[in-house]
Amino acid sequence: MGRSGVITFKGNPMTLEGDDLAVGSPAPSFQLHYAQAGIQTLTLDDLKGKPSIISVVPSLDTPVCAVQTKRFNEELASLGDKINAVTVSRDLPFAQARFCGAEEITMRTASDYQTHQFGKDFGLTIAELKLLTRAVIVLDAKGTVAYKEIVPEVTEEPDYAAAMAALRMLV
Repeated sequence: MGRSGVITFKGNPMTLEGDDLAVGSPAPSFQLHYAQAGIQTLTLDDLKGKPSIISVVPSLDTPVCAVQTKRFNEELASLGDKINAVTVSRDLPFAQARFCGAEEITMRTASDYQTHQFGKDFGLTIAELKLLTRAVIVLDAKGTVAYKEIVPEVTEEPDYAAAMAALRMLV
């Protein structure tokens, strides 16, 4: 169980902690949190029934993460309620809500700040920073991983076209 992957952050090698989640495998159960009339919980079961895209970022308060969230928010708008779209970071849920309000983001955000279990189970925790790495995961309606990209250099954007193509194949 587990693995150690390597990515870079501003050219410096970083280690990924947690389990290596393969395409074709069932997504692990998770419990994330978001701000809406207090703190609410988002689980894998909440996403089942529709294809889902999970856009993972280190922090919404950084430029590339903001660009990634805005871009997916725009590109996913045409799919409406046919899909679930979630941006996941370790920012506090209240900071996520503030960002989305200020930037007119309608896609859901959820935080892995409490237990860090999402990052461990999905193999997305940067050991040295204790933040999530930049990644995109597409799940089918049953919660099986249909697409996964871990961006090799954290400061670069993901392959939006590939992620969107994977998602559209499921709709």
